Amino acid sequence: MSTAVSQPTGTDNEKLSFRRPSGIRTFTNSLAWVYVTLAAVLAVIPLVWVLYTVISKGWRLILTSNWWLQSQRGITPRREGGGAYHAIIGTVEIGLICAVIAVPLGVLGAVFLIEYARGTKAARVVSFTVDILSGIPSIVAALFIYALFITIFGFGRSVIAVSCALVLLMLPVVLRSTEEMLKLVPDSLREASYALGVPRWKTILKVVIPTAFGGISTGVVLGLARVMGETAPLLILVSYAVGINFSPTAATMGALPTMINSGRDQAPTLPGYERVWAAALTLILIVMLLNLLARVIARASKLKEK
Repeated sequence: MSTAVSQPTGTDNEKLSFRRPSGIRTFTNSLAWVYVTLAAVLAVIPLVWVLYTVISKGWRLILTSNWWLQSQRGITPRREGGGAYHAIIGTVEIGLICAVIAVPLGVLGAVFLIEYARGTKAARVVSFTVDILSGIPSIVAALFIYALFITIFGFGRSVIAVSCALVLLMLPVVLRSTEEMLKLVPDSLREASYALGVPRWKTILKVVIPTAFGGISTGVVLGLARVMGETAPLLILVSYAVGINFSPTAATMGALPTMINSGRDQAPTLPGYERVWAAALTLILIVMLLNLLARVIARASKLKEK
């Protein structure tokens, strides 16, 4: 039996030839590269400048144990000592109360939009409302809570009121991030669960949310980092306290943004001036840790999926 062997044609032996781009295309490509690089450098310069200024003026205090273990009770602007323990506790407490309220609302709202009302008029109305809410300034949210809680309902200024104002800022972030994560869950998982006779609510609880848990957690942490540095709700809805206070119903509470605001007019020669920069650096470190936590959660969820 003879086998036919195909002979290489002339075109197979020909080598591919690449021509250099024309002069105008090379110039356009180089010009675009220069513009992109210049834009990146201009975006990084302010960030590096701010970080350098804050670190150079506040690093000395945050390296001491008193900064993390003491409050400002009994400390005047002209007196050295004290720390930011009260402000750190207040910032974390306000953030946790805000998360307890915003996370369930945001997750349930996203579940409604994706699992129950996808493509309906109600979903479009809710999405439009969330888009508007995401653009509201923090001072407007604070004034709304002030008018609702204090003026209409007669409640006093409190940490809970501050947390409710921050909920209005955190809710759109959590809802949008959760919505996008739920969209990434394959419909085949839902259909397989339905084929086994599992109800919709149990499918959402046992299949959809666990699959998107990594992305949802990342959105929650980023939303929390977004609101922990807000100052306007604190200035309007609670008074700054120099001592430690754990009560969420108290009218005074220390927080890092208000600690910075209370000492912003100090002379550079006074010890209180350095404490302002140290408080700013502490707030940056907390936000940075939250962003790193979000990245760790996202990476852990990807490894778990693999």
